[in-house]
Amino acid sequence: MAEVPVLTEAQLREAVTLDAALVDAIEDGFRALAAGGVVMPPVVSMAIAAHRGEVDVKTAYVPGLDGFAIKVSPGFFDNPAQGLPSLTGLMVLLSARTGMTQAVFLDNGYLTDLRTAAAGAVAARHLAPATVETAGVIGTGVQARLQMRAAFLERPFRHGLVWGRDREKAVKCAADLSGSLGIGVDVATDVVQLVARSQLVVTATPSTAPLITAEMLHDGLHITAMGADQAEKTEIAPEALAAAQLYVCDRVSQCETLGELRAARAAGLMLALPPELGQIVAGAVTGRTDPRQITICDLTGTGVQDTVIAAHVARRLAAGPAEGGPGHVA
Repeated sequence: MAEVPVLTEAQLREAVTLDAALVDAIEDGFRALAAGGVVMPPVVSMAIAAHRGEVDVKTAYVPGLDGFAIKVSPGFFDNPAQGLPSLTGLMVLLSARTGMTQAVFLDNGYLTDLRTAAAGAVAARHLAPATVETAGVIGTGVQARLQMRAAFLERPFRHGLVWGRDREKAVKCAADLSGSLGIGVDVATDVVQLVARSQLVVTATPSTAPLITAEMLHDGLHITAMGADQAEKTEIAPEALAAAQLYVCDRVSQCETLGELRAARAAGLMLALPPELGQIVAGAVTGRTDPRQITICDLTGTGVQDTVIAAHVARRLAAGPAEGGPGHVA
């Protein structure tokens, strides 16, 4: 039996990055999810409250892909105080035909970060206004930075805003984004100001209390909410979800238990079945139809995204320099 390749985070960073090809791959994953045939069991989610930790296990079989991934994603939010990253984890890629292990990706959450950001780009592609002058992010971590880069791929905005509870971290995040995007990025004084000035807003926090209320919404606003992926988390007030002209889930069954839809349903709102992002990607449901619409996309993270990015990495590694991809990583 052939030796199973084990790739480190450093090797994976050489092989794949956040770019248009990855966004297209993740978009194809959402399209497959809408088409049927995907096998995606519920997320196995475990909270470790004593240490401000959580662990998710996700997987999916996607027809047409040679392999499927099983992803273990721990998040421990006191880690930075110990000089450790908040997110770690790994992915195992197995053959969809035989179940044999094809590769182990010791990515420490890098691939999860990329596929989550790419999903944000897909949401922006189909739901954000055609013209975005200012984009804002609520949050100051790795995902906040990646989500702004992802949004910029689809809607190259001229100005950025950052808000975080820790102003020092917000200043650093704004400076990093300004350097990477080549535009002016400022620190907002509060969430109200950030939302009011932005046409596209991303929420990327572990908040357990709403940060955006219905009163903050305005015509022509798109929000990608990706922080709520556990039952106790919420970033968008239920009334704000109800006030949007279009609310979209990555997967309804997950958003009902882990995402913003959970809190809205608990408040007696949003009882109708919302559309999923894959349906919009596939053209089965219409996305944004008016530049004045208020749209919200609720991203809880799907096993399809994990399988798709694992397959994407495998293709990049197999392509080698001759096809324009990175060299083989041993």
